[in-house]
Amino acid sequence: MMSSLLSLRYRPAERPSFFTVARMMRSPIKQAKAAIFRPLALSLLASLLVPLTVRGESPADSGFHLTHTCPASFELRDGGCVLRNRYKKYRSLRDAGVGGLKTGLPQLREGFTPQQIDLGRYLFFDPVLSAHGSVSCASCHDPAQGFADGRAQAVGIDGQTLPRSAPSLWNIGFFSTLLWDGSKNSLEEQMQGPLYSPFEMGNTPAQLLETLNGNHIYRALFEQAFGTTTIALDQVYTAVTAFESSLISLNSRYDLYAHGYHAALNEEEISGLNVFRSFVARCAECHTPPLFSNQQLAVLGVADAPGEIMDLGAEAITGNASQRGAFRVPSLRNITRTAPYMHRGQKATLEDAARFYTGGRGHEVPEGESLMIHWHIWEPQLTDREIQLLATFMGALTDEAFMPEIPTAVPSGLPVTQARQFASGNDVGFGAQ
Repeated sequence: MMSSLLSLRYRPAERPSFFTVARMMRSPIKQAKAAIFRPLALSLLASLLVPLTVRGESPADSGFHLTHTCPASFELRDGGCVLRNRYKKYRSLRDAGVGGLKTGLPQLREGFTPQQIDLGRYLFFDPVLSAHGSVSCASCHDPAQGFADGRAQAVGIDGQTLPRSAPSLWNIGFFSTLLWDGSKNSLEEQMQGPLYSPFEMGNTPAQLLETLNGNHIYRALFEQAFGTTTIALDQVYTAVTAFESSLISLNSRYDLYAHGYHAALNEEEISGLNVFRSFVARCAECHTPPLFSNQQLAVLGVADAPGEIMDLGAEAITGNASQRGAFRVPSLRNITRTAPYMHRGQKATLEDAARFYTGGRGHEVPEGESLMIHWHIWEPQLTDREIQLLATFMGALTDEAFMPEIPTAVPSGLPVTQARQFASGNDVGFGAQ
């Protein structure tokens, strides 16, 4: 009897309509059997609704959506995210000397919408930006490695070894001198180098646009962020720039000390700060607080290998012989996360890097090589104790409290670039804003 009822009410070739099912449920004759037919009816209704979801292009249907909230340390003003930090209250002394603890910062790239920043986050971790879907921005700028990669020389597409190390991206939105050779002045311009280099990500503008526009999830997300249904290259560059500019690290224990809470540093760290700022070591003249970089190009005379200076640095860009071997002064923020050091990872530890500076002006320059060593490089003759204090102080510049959330999935469906070694960051939560 039950089988005959089912065959009458539901045949695979004759799917009942919504109204047929509803009448069946209301019929007085069938009320006694409602408990039997209700699950069947609900299943049929669900099957009728499924095609509506599959055909849609809403990112919410796929599990992806863009936030309306600015990242930590930013606040929403006039639709854009603006940094909120105590350093903004201080006067900037850029190009006017070393300055004191309460010194302002360079101008930050800010004002991007929350949606643009969040879209950039997905793009940053998505291998879809590379030619073969094998590497992402995060492959060389790993959050667990201080947004560097922990290698002496970065590795690009197909495992190709690159000539230099990957610089950290913490606070990169403050920089107007980019790359080791200082050849780029904006993040939008800079990122096109690795995107289209056959040694790094190997893509082309045409292929990148075809891939992204062929992904309905990305089209919907770009529409949220930029209001257009067709993805353009400048939107890709803007989104990644927006995310990278949100990587703020200004809440270390040093920053608490600089803002007036002197108990934030212990005695050895304060002693290391005194060495750092002294006219003997003169570290702060190039690694100027609070960014801990003056963004200048400097010729240090560090050899790529014993007896060799292979990398011409900025000279290869400008043709200026005085910039032979010149590289941008990197920030020391989160420096303990980014070993090895120098443009090619020549120094394994912070102590090794400090010993280079105290080893004598030009002591690694090969015989017969002519370099115009930066005038700050001299012979401070620091003791082992002073070198150890310097390294201890630089450890107090660690702050990863505002580490962005690493997506567990990306719109392309490709595997998300995973950190090789997770760094927990600053879990003390000083909140020195």
